[in-house]
Amino acid sequence: MTSSGSTCKACGHGALRGFYRLEQVPVHSCLLMETRAEALAYPRGDLDLAFCESCGFIQNRAFDGSLHEYSTRYEETQAYSPRFQRFLDDHIGRLITSYDLDGKSALEIGCGKGEWLVRYCELSGGHGIGIDPGYRPERTTSDVRDRLTFYQDFYGESYAHLSAEVVACRHTLEHIEQVRDFTSLVRRTIRDRTETLVFFELPDVLRVLEECAFQDLYYEHCSYFTLGSLLRLFRRTGFEPIEAWTDYDEQYLMLVARIAGGTASHPFVAENDLDVTRQAVARFEEALPRRLASWRATHDEAREKGERVVVWGSGSKGVAYLTTLGMRVADEPRSPTELRYVVDINPNKHGKFLAGTGHEIVAPEFLREYRPATIVVMNPIYMDEIGTTCKQLGVDARLIAI
Repeated sequence: MTSSGSTCKACGHGALRGFYRLEQVPVHSCLLMETRAEALAYPRGDLDLAFCESCGFIQNRAFDGSLHEYSTRYEETQAYSPRFQRFLDDHIGRLITSYDLDGKSALEIGCGKGEWLVRYCELSGGHGIGIDPGYRPERTTSDVRDRLTFYQDFYGESYAHLSAEVVACRHTLEHIEQVRDFTSLVRRTIRDRTETLVFFELPDVLRVLEECAFQDLYYEHCSYFTLGSLLRLFRRTGFEPIEAWTDYDEQYLMLVARIAGGTASHPFVAENDLDVTRQAVARFEEALPRRLASWRATHDEAREKGERVVVWGSGSKGVAYLTTLGMRVADEPRSPTELRYVVDINPNKHGKFLAGTGHEIVAPEFLREYRPATIVVMNPIYMDEIGTTCKQLGVDARLIAI
């Protein structure tokens, strides 16, 4: 399917090829719903993902940003995971060492609850500025909080007066529809500070395509990049990439850049990925029906055996997984073994409900009494961590990672 009226938000080209459509998905995955009724009635939109034949960028052609609410109700943090904390320490330490950032200041665009910025300041000894409408000041308890300034707002031209030696933007670009305009904004607000280091981190869509990871496709993410398409966007908007790699079990793209000077550097090998991405899109289309059928069969088999199943991970992956499989819950159970609960270690989520699906979010301790036969883990990187928790709780369930 194609949409001749659409143009690429990264390069402006009109050669877009649609390859994935899913209607009526919740427009938010990380907002906390107080009741099941509120969760089930939450606004919906459509996914219509299209691949740009010119630059490799993937976008949701049906995206409507006016449906979004980024506020203090937004609960995106992964910081309760020891595995994620190790990741923060590892890559922040790497940046500090590689780019001599001891004592250097950082400005983070889309800082969430501030965990990355806090840890950067703890490890570097520098000062930090964070900007995010969902920031919660009561969450910052570190001893370095007197070296931190936060603004509960979206980043824009009004913050051009702020400067720092590092400008970071993590897991924000994928939420922005007009990606070329946004990276151009970042470039303009850096002005002529040629030594400013720019660090971006976001999901890798090539892995999503190759693994047919449908749980990583949801409304909040309207923009999807490979390493190559990300590098091309940065060069197009006045940046000079310095280093680019994948991390967190190759789930995340990591890019370090500075504003472009007079002479462009040689292209990275990853910039020659257009054919690879095109082939991955085709394989995703071909493999998706089988993958969905397989997971539906897993749940059907559990119901036939009278076994209880829970999902572990109430973030966007969990919402997308349940939404795509058509699994919603009503107030009255349809069967004694209906999947009604999603486990999460974040205590701020307990007792709340998933937008669009109505599943209740519970603490790991809930499993002591509930005794599921199977736990479907939304991110395989947490398998060891979850296995250890289950063992400590005396929960003998089969763990399977999507």
